[in-house]
Amino acid sequence: MNSHGRLVARGLHRFARVLTVPVNERPRERLLQHGAEALASHELVALILGTGIAGKSAAELGADLLDHAGGLLALSRAGARELATAHGIGMARATRLAAAFQLGQRAVTEPLPDLIVRGSVDVYRYLLPRLRGLMQEVFIVIALDARNAILHHVEVARGSLTGVAVHPREVFRPLIRVAAAGAVVAHNHPSGDPNPSEDDLALTRRLRRAGDLVGIPVLDHVVIGARGYASIADVMGAEDADWEGEW
Repeated sequence: MNSHGRLVARGLHRFARVLTVPVNERPRERLLQHGAEALASHELVALILGTGIAGKSAAELGADLLDHAGGLLALSRAGARELATAHGIGMARATRLAAAFQLGQRAVTEPLPDLIVRGSVDVYRYLLPRLRGLMQEVFIVIALDARNAILHHVEVARGSLTGVAVHPREVFRPLIRVAAAGAVVAHNHPSGDPNPSEDDLALTRRLRRAGDLVGIPVLDHVVIGARGYASIADVMGAEDADWEGEW
């Protein structure tokens, strides 16, 4: 059999495998009938992949990919080039997956209209979808208006598993650009423990002083871990009567 014949045979084989699955059990039809929430993760991945490969349906390929990555969270953090190395994926499917995960991440982190930050728990809920599962420390600045509504947030630094270097000018540059009335800063601890380090406390003091100079008060520094969060405003407020980071 020549190469053209082999390609035709593979295509017929895949088509035959699809036909053996009852219509009402196929991921696309189940999504249309019951909604996306009714599908398992591997079925959702299958819909993004589009088709399977010789000997495997798209759903089976999706299940294999989840196993290969180590679960859905790990899969969502993988880059397109890394995904493309998995058996049967290739660059076209990998880029579709990476794009789909990025859209989902943007959807859950995009500010809602007039999203008011009233305390550190609001910062935690707002940033957790973006920071969950990261293996490097990432430092984020949130710009607030006079009502404490979110104007903008930006990643200003990315470090290693155990630390991130941050300079006040990188923090305040985006705040000045959007004429922020106040700010909250936050970073993650990949270890999962949100308790702030001495370096975290020292950085917060530096940022508070810089904020006083430029007229943009830093209301809090929130440390986010897998098991919750810590508010440095709460920690330092208990030690420093002059703390002005009041919501």
